[in-house]
Amino acid sequence: MQQTLEQLLKDPGVQIAAEHARSADERTLEDQAEISRIPAPPFAEEERARRMAELMADAGLDQVRADEIGNVLADLPGVRGGAPLVISAHLDTVFPAEVDVAVSREGQLLRGPGISDDARGLAVLLAVARCLREGDVRCVTPVLFAATVGEEGLGDLRGVKHLFRRGEGHNAAGFISVDGAGLERLVVRALASRRFRISARGPGGHSWIDWGLVNPIHVLAEAVARLTELELPADPTTTLTVARWGGGKSINAIPQDAWIEVDTRSESDDNLADLERGIREAVHAATDGAGAQLEVTIDVLGHRPGGQTPSEAPLLRAAVAATRHLGAEPLLTASSTDANVPMSLGIPAVTVGGGGEAGQAHTTDEWYRNVRGVEGVQRALYTVLLAAGAQL
Repeated sequence: MQQTLEQLLKDPGVQIAAEHARSADERTLEDQAEISRIPAPPFAEEERARRMAELMADAGLDQVRADEIGNVLADLPGVRGGAPLVISAHLDTVFPAEVDVAVSREGQLLRGPGISDDARGLAVLLAVARCLREGDVRCVTPVLFAATVGEEGLGDLRGVKHLFRRGEGHNAAGFISVDGAGLERLVVRALASRRFRISARGPGGHSWIDWGLVNPIHVLAEAVARLTELELPADPTTTLTVARWGGGKSINAIPQDAWIEVDTRSESDDNLADLERGIREAVHAATDGAGAQLEVTIDVLGHRPGGQTPSEAPLLRAAVAATRHLGAEPLLTASSTDANVPMSLGIPAVTVGGGGEAGQAHTTDEWYRNVRGVEGVQRALYTVLLAAGAQL
């Protein structure tokens, strides 16, 4: 890092920017609640994206735009050119369109589906932009603000994959994801995952008259039994979960179709590649005896790549310094976030919380309590300024 946090904090503009995080705390909460009230189910983030674009322009960012896949992008120009630092939060939630996303508030406690994950991150993104504008702080290198689609579930990180593999982040110098709440946790290792849907289709028939025909559910049951017997590495921990199961149309019919969905996770992509081979072998062994009566397919539903940010990376050192300055001890951990993609490409990346406390994420009872929420904004602000450099 060319600048230290102590140097930054002596600058009057930076001081004004940091104080604005406190004086504008109520505005940040209002943004958080407003954003959370806009439905953003998987693959249908357009309405929230439109509003986020308006708020990014209001926060003083330049060239607000949507890319081909639906990410909302905006620029904070640097004093010099060069590769940008990306700061991001995700637009989507886990909740389908029929879920009521109303937000209730009791003082500093907000309740509603997605209020923390990731309405908090999006609100912090806006707050950082406003702090920089208020303090008239110029960054040395450009900063690209991004509100991404497809972070959750079967979205499979599609927004950030596009951003880094084909879009404007392909040459990024670093990546900061603001996701959820908290001050201690810094995600520096990417938890990789591969997900599969295994489908079986047979002739089907009457449960009495046609008894003896191949039963896809019976066959997949044997496949599941074989999957549970696979040896899973313990270092690093690798997991396999049969997460969903379906099939059949009637209690008195041999089903024509059956399917299972399988989630595998590890910090090691190599472990997951080996496990995928084991899954395919187990399914083949379970279905081999069914012959031509049964058609079996294995579809890959998602692949989140693994990776990590080295401890000596200036971006990570910046996040650690900012966290400690605000009185929290960093907890370096692994998780599956938008930061997976840049980490897998060798781009320094970290995921941080947006301050405050939260619970019951991914449920309709999700809540956020604004305890040390200001510090979450300040931590993101300081990390950006240390990583991108500030013109003092």
